[in-house]
Amino acid sequence: MRPQFFLFLLLFLVVLPFSARADLNAFLGDLNHRAAASPLDYNTRLGSQFGVPPHQVATLMRSVAKPADAFMVLQLAHMRGMPHDRVLNVYNSNRNKGWGVIAKELGIKPGSPEFHALKDGRFTFTGTPSSRGPGFNGPGTGGQDNWQNANDPSPGKGKGHNKHK
Repeated sequence: MRPQFFLFLLLFLVVLPFSARADLNAFLGDLNHRAAASPLDYNTRLGSQFGVPPHQVATLMRSVAKPADAFMVLQLAHMRGMPHDRVLNVYNSNRNKGWGVIAKELGIKPGSPEFHALKDGRFTFTGTPSSRGPGFNGPGTGGQDNWQNANDPSPGKGKGHNKHK
């Protein structure tokens, strides 16, 4: 076989794992850049996506360290089906510990599809409301509202998920 083929194969195997999985920090960084570029548009889309009135979005934005933190407060509130004020309280108590700790405090179990979505940064910022109820507006590709990663054929069962005693 040709040496170019092996070089291509090696490059493919090295680059693919890094490009196929965005992480939470990359997603949050992108949100912060969007918010800096157009704060009014960011706030409007944030409120629209999570069904939060503009005055509450403005209050939330003043209560968090970065614009992406407001997204995460609303996303976690939506995932857990709880008021965003409650998530904001947990955020304020644990903001220096990271989103994984905040998620655990809110009852999102490590190993669950929701926790994996959080760690991988598999969320969407579309600015359009979810067509499903709480807990289902999460990661997806192409605007899909599901927890299943399009590149992951597994059914999403992790530790603590659907265990029967």
